[in-house]
Amino acid sequence: MATKKKAKAPAAKKAAAKKPAKKTARSGKLEGEGSYTATRNFDKAQQSFVEKNRGRIGKMGKDAQRALEGPEGKSLRAAEKKAKAKARR
Repeated sequence: MATKKKAKAPAAKKAAAKKPAKKTARSGKLEGEGSYTATRNFDKAQQSFVEKNRGRIGKMGKDAQRALEGPEGKSLRAAEKKAKAKARR
């Protein structure tokens, strides 16, 4: 009598291993999108910029306006458009 071999069921596919969320150096807590640490760092950098340039910010704005209205305005607007196209929404 010949014995029949049973067909093995196909092996279940393993799920792709997910990368763990990054731990912040400061708190050791996991942070994902909307990182509080990144927000704090950004806010500190903005505050530092304002403190260092307090008397020059108005002039910087006027210089930027002149640049947009001047000969380099076209290339500045093109660069802005390109950057906006890459931004996540």
